[in-house]
Amino acid sequence: MNDKDFRKMILDLQVNEITGREIYLRLSKNIKDLHNKALILEIADEELVHYNIYKRYTAEDVEPDKKKIIFYTMLSKIFGYIFTIRLLEREEDRSLEILLNPEIADSVIDTKDIREQEEEHEERLISMLDEEKVSYISSIILGLNDALVEITGSLAGFTFAMQNTRIIALSGLITGIAASLSMAFSQYLAEKSAGKHNYIKASLYTGITYFITVLLLVFPFLIFPDNMYGTALALTLFVVIIVIFIFTFYISIVKKVNFRQRFIEMLSISMGVTVFSFLLGIVAKKLLGIDI
Repeated sequence: MNDKDFRKMILDLQVNEITGREIYLRLSKNIKDLHNKALILEIADEELVHYNIYKRYTAEDVEPDKKKIIFYTMLSKIFGYIFTIRLLEREEDRSLEILLNPEIADSVIDTKDIREQEEEHEERLISMLDEEKVSYISSIILGLNDALVEITGSLAGFTFAMQNTRIIALSGLITGIAASLSMAFSQYLAEKSAGKHNYIKASLYTGITYFITVLLLVFPFLIFPDNMYGTALALTLFVVIIVIFIFTFYISIVKKVNFRQRFIEMLSISMGVTVFSFLLGIVAKKLLGIDI
């Protein structure tokens, strides 16, 4: 590797470090918990140390990537700071693969220390972080999974049996609201019986997640004419795929689980129930002889 390529590579790493520091500093401003704030500020300090190590080889200061800072700051407001830090960490891991290059490792004396600090120290800090969105992730999963399976299946069954978007939407909303209340109270009783202290919040997360999912799934039936029930169902199934994709990506980042495996699993269950319910609607209509 020539000197020009080496310098550019080190400059890129330097930009990543100072950008990461700025992102961590911005995240810390919105965190009320003093312990978590201190942990994130500690990570920011580590980024500055790495920045100064690279600066010894480039002999110049660089500006952080402002677009990247804005992107991650907005992301933290939507998905929380743990998700944001995990995602940022994954991106940094990719950039640190450069340090595995023997030519770089031989040229930068502190390569080993940088890798160890990024992989061990930062991971230890992140594992200690606590955030309400992540603490109640099991309740959110329960509400989302049940809504995707039950309401998607119900709407598919209603679609052929009723063949009217307004009636399907009304039936879906009634079913969904009743089910979200049922899920919330069931979670409340389960958490309280288990002796957990935050059973009220857990039940609220489950019920609200269920209800929001219901609204997303029923919405297509509210915007299409009465006779376009097939198109509405197709859009609902598309919404299901998008919701599963986003949520699975979130879980794969926060919990570090296999994205592909979890996505296929959730999608297969939802679509399997949908197909079964659709066929059930056909059979029920034929057997009962009901024509709406």
